[in-house]
Amino acid sequence: MSRIKLPGILFLCISCCGWNAAQAQDDNRFAVGKQLEIFNALLKEVDMFYVDSLDVERTVRRGIDAMLKGLDPYTEYYPEERMDNLKFMTTGEYGGIGAIIRQRDEGVVIGEPYEGMPAQLAGLKTGDLILAIDTTDVSRFSVEQVSNLLKGVPNSRLTVKIQRPGEKKPRKIELARKQITIDQVVYYGVRGDHTGYICLQGFTDKSTREVKAAFEDLKQNHRIESLILDLRNNGGGILDEAVQIVNLFVPKGKEVLSTRGKIKQRDRIYRTPLEPLDTVMPLAVLINGESASSAEIVCGALQDMDRAILVGERSFGKGLVQSTRDLPYEGKVKVTISKYYIPSGRCIQAIDYTHRQADGSVAAIPDSLTSIFHTSNGRPVRDGGGIRPDFEVEELLTPTMLYYLASDNALFDYVTQWTQKHKTIPPVEEFVYSDKDYETFKACLKEKGFSYDRQSEKMLKSLKSVAEIEGYTKDDPALFADLEAKLTPDLEKDLVRYEKSVRKLIAMEIVKRYYYRKGEVLESLKEDKALEKAMSVLNDPPLYRKTLNMDSGEEMTSVP
Repeated sequence: MSRIKLPGILFLCISCCGWNAAQAQDDNRFAVGKQLEIFNALLKEVDMFYVDSLDVERTVRRGIDAMLKGLDPYTEYYPEERMDNLKFMTTGEYGGIGAIIRQRDEGVVIGEPYEGMPAQLAGLKTGDLILAIDTTDVSRFSVEQVSNLLKGVPNSRLTVKIQRPGEKKPRKIELARKQITIDQVVYYGVRGDHTGYICLQGFTDKSTREVKAAFEDLKQNHRIESLILDLRNNGGGILDEAVQIVNLFVPKGKEVLSTRGKIKQRDRIYRTPLEPLDTVMPLAVLINGESASSAEIVCGALQDMDRAILVGERSFGKGLVQSTRDLPYEGKVKVTISKYYIPSGRCIQAIDYTHRQADGSVAAIPDSLTSIFHTSNGRPVRDGGGIRPDFEVEELLTPTMLYYLASDNALFDYVTQWTQKHKTIPPVEEFVYSDKDYETFKACLKEKGFSYDRQSEKMLKSLKSVAEIEGYTKDDPALFADLEAKLTPDLEKDLVRYEKSVRKLIAMEIVKRYYYRKGEVLESLKEDKALEKAMSVLNDPPLYRKTLNMDSGEEMTSVP
């Protein structure tokens, strides 16, 4: 009897599940329609009866941004006027003069001209205050407004009126816009005797081409025997580029990742599509807490396949995939559609955006809730919380003061003045920022009244306020006095305490003024503990093989 009834019961269960799914979909469509109707009616009523004139576009935009912000940081709306930003993120290209600009109290200044681009070739320098563009006075414009005027059709001409620091009269500089392409391989070269080094800052549609060209040059013309791929501070980008970069070092047909989302028909498995360049050359990847998204796909896949050692700090932990969808009036929405899973089967997403706390904040997934997976050679690895390196090397602690220095005009102005006094500097490898100059910098900060606060001081004030409300300070008014004295910012002491970090920041900013982004990278590599560790492991074949749990009989030679 049971054999006869079982298929009927199974059919009934499947039918019920299908009916429930369809019903849930209908309910959701009704909810969407209902909320749109409410929003439409509300907007019309507010527009008609609100006491002041309503900027409808701005009001709706605030509502859209607030709605998407409640989902995750990566789901964003791009109206037609911001489509250039989205294009730049994916291609690294735009029509303009090739310079970063920044806001100052007195206006917008050149923050960094790119090497070989119109701004640099025409003579614009970091610190130049932009007064006018053609006939338009921009002295009171925002960065976005100035940027819109500087961008334009390649080969179109413009005149920029600037005020250079230390000069009395403004200058007029004529230049032509061009199609600006920002290289993602900022620098590559040889470290030590036979170790190649490639610094990749992002994943646009040209990243694989750049990494491939750099690797082939290092391999063929410099005879490298091992390679370091630096993905530190690389925030990611196009997923397909990550797959193709992995493909440079692993065989064709290998699974790099799979994606899973709400719409099962859109789930995909990404495999390496081409024959690789080299599958055996010893490889190290440098990562830190700012390595995210596509950078994590590359380092995670190479770790899961036991193709590379990872050195540095645990990565950011972004295991989400975004896709763009067309909207009315030439806009787009970049929406999170799935999670990705690297070859071991793990998802490295560190933050759970689906479960917000009472105050709206989100929390990281604790290590205790992560699971163990295994690489191709059986090494244990964990999901959640980003990618953990095989060799952890802590970077210099970044004090709060450094964030304020990096964004404050005091350091920017100091370096501008320093470069005006020094027309040239030695090659980056030989450049040294002197003790005498550092003393001058400290005096400059004091003279300008540079100030900053610290999170510990803010938290203490908050705790003290609560303690006073709850009556804990009545019996002992001096309860917080000693701690307050210790946590009050002391510029002079902090400039001594964090001298190494501050000097590094100054030296990198100085070198960038003369040798641009490549110089900045080269300066950052001096006394780089993660780089040194990677090189020491690559130069120790038994340790490299042991770390990857490789068969001792396998040869460590490069494919010709």
